[in-house]
Amino acid sequence: MTCNAYVLTKFREPLELRTFQLPTPGPGEILVRLAASGVCGSDLHMYLGEDPRTPLPIILGHEGVGWVEAMGSSQNAVDGRSVKEGDLITWNRGVACNRCYACKILRQPSYCTGRQIYGINLSCDQPPYLNGCYSEYVLLRPGTDLYLLPSSIDPAAVCSACCSGATVAHAFDLANIHPGDTVVVQGPGPLGVWACYFARRRGAGQVVVIGGSENRLEMCRQFGATHLLNRRNLSLEQRKETVFQLTGGRGADCVVECAGTNGAAVEGIRLLRQGGVYLSTGYAQPAGLEQLDFFTDVVRRGVAIHGVWVSDARHVYHAVTAALENPELFASMISHRLPLQEANHALALMQNREAIKIALVSQI
Repeated sequence: MTCNAYVLTKFREPLELRTFQLPTPGPGEILVRLAASGVCGSDLHMYLGEDPRTPLPIILGHEGVGWVEAMGSSQNAVDGRSVKEGDLITWNRGVACNRCYACKILRQPSYCTGRQIYGINLSCDQPPYLNGCYSEYVLLRPGTDLYLLPSSIDPAAVCSACCSGATVAHAFDLANIHPGDTVVVQGPGPLGVWACYFARRRGAGQVVVIGGSENRLEMCRQFGATHLLNRRNLSLEQRKETVFQLTGGRGADCVVECAGTNGAAVEGIRLLRQGGVYLSTGYAQPAGLEQLDFFTDVVRRGVAIHGVWVSDARHVYHAVTAALENPELFASMISHRLPLQEANHALALMQNREAIKIALVSQI
């Protein structure tokens, strides 16, 4: 049997349709028939050649949900349940080596220097070839963290949990949000949507979102945002004034950066109260230098700054659990459902900012 996949062979050139032989899974491997594959903003950066991790050729796509087609050996999901053929699953997009300093001593596998990531740093010119989700099938490697899903769930509703959701879950692990806190979210894309949801889930009283798209801002309202600030209508100073008015002149308890654009960090840090926490999740690629008066903006005010890089197994678990709490809500984040054959169109929609979230689905 064969499998179709869309392959990036040259940056900024259309993905090529290629055919691969379906492999027989070896020990610890699982062959998955994809039901839905999320199109992430990181995919666009890779397509444009902006991510230094990208090998060519590569099957893009690191957000996948699918049906277990064949297994090389018996395996369990992260919660201990047995995984069997026919099950609907999702998985951790990164496979850590479990041998290095980050894995063994720090116990932070997301920082593993040998971490293998589906659709991001695994080429398709070497076995096992099917390493990304812009494909009909993907072959999961030994050591991949697995998550069982209800067979009745909309697969597209869970896609973003594997990346945006897990990254935001990691961020909220680093900030102790208390009931009644004010959280500011910079950027109303999928990361920002997840940040709104987790902030309210943790008890935040006010969730203020800053962004430039009315559609995306309104989407954030559905996920828990209480105040929407359109940066196209409000100046930098007006946005700051609003946040401080909402907090009695103190500033936000926590700011979550989900924009990845130059200047976001400077604005966000200056929106914090004394002792506030800044969580940066959106810089998936270099975006230029940020200029701060470190004494005035950081040290004297005692703020904490956390860079948040990807996620590990527990963060994916928390995000998947959240998505399963309200699958209809998370399905509403999907603005476009397209067949695999329209992968190039999906990237064009992302580049033109015409989509909030796209899922490549096996059936329309």
